[in-house]
Amino acid sequence: MPADLPERFGPYQIAARLGQGGMGEVYLAHDTRLGRDVAIKVIAHERAGDTNLQSRFEREARAASALNHPNIVSVYDVGEQDGTQYIVSELVRGESLRQMISRGPLPAPELARIATQIADALIAAHAAGIIHRDLKPENIMVTVEGRVKVLDFGLARCIKQHVSDSQSTVTQSAATQPGLVMGTAGYMSPEQICGQAVDHRSDIFSVGVILYEMATGARAFRGRNSIETMSAVLRDDPPQIGRASCRERV
Repeated sequence: MPADLPERFGPYQIAARLGQGGMGEVYLAHDTRLGRDVAIKVIAHERAGDTNLQSRFEREARAASALNHPNIVSVYDVGEQDGTQYIVSELVRGESLRQMISRGPLPAPELARIATQIADALIAAHAAGIIHRDLKPENIMVTVEGRVKVLDFGLARCIKQHVSDSQSTVTQSAATQPGLVMGTAGYMSPEQICGQAVDHRSDIFSVGVILYEMATGARAFRGRNSIETMSAVLRDDPPQIGRASCRERV
C-alpha cells in the first residue's frame, strides 16, 4: 500500500485510493464488521477547516441517506476520525457516464436504458423533496451489470412542501441563497446560473443536457472557459442533433 494512504477510518480498513476531487478523496475500503467492500469519501485534510465544504459534505450524507432507490448510491455510515469527516457508501464497480461518452455517442438502445434509470432516480429524489443540483456525466455511474447509480449529492437542496387542506395544491420553496451560483458550467439550468431559487425543473434541464451529450458525444453548451459556457446556456441553442449522431447497433 502507498505510504500516503491512511490505514483505516473507524472499522474500515483502507485498501486503495479510487479518486480525488475538489471536496476530497475517495478510497476503497473493507468493512471489518460486516465483511464487505465499501467506498469512503473524506474531506481533504488541508481543507478540514472549510465550513462551506463541511456543510456540503454533511448535506450529501443527509440527502443520499434519506433516499432508498436502486439507481441512487446508498450511504451506509458517516463518521469522524482525528478531525477528518468521512462518508461510507456502497462500492459501485463500473465506469462513469463521462467515460462512456468519451468513446463517442451511445447506441440508441443503451441511451434509452440509461436515460430511463436516471429518470427513475430523479423521480424518487424529487418525490422525497430533494433536488440534486449538480447532475453531470461524472456523477452518474453505470455498473458492470448495466445499472445506473446517481451519486454526489453535495449540492443537493431539500424543498419543503406545504399542502393546503382547503385546496388540493402544493407549493414548494427551497432554501437557496439568492445570487449564489453553485453547480457545474454547461450543466446548470439558467436559473442556477442567475443565482435564482430552483426546483425540480432545474434537474430536468441538466438531464436534457446530459441526454444530448449521450446522443452526440459532444457537449450541448461550449465555451473557452466557464464564463463563456454559462453565457452559452443563457443565450444559445445547442447544435441540432443529426440523424447519424445517435447510432443504432445490432
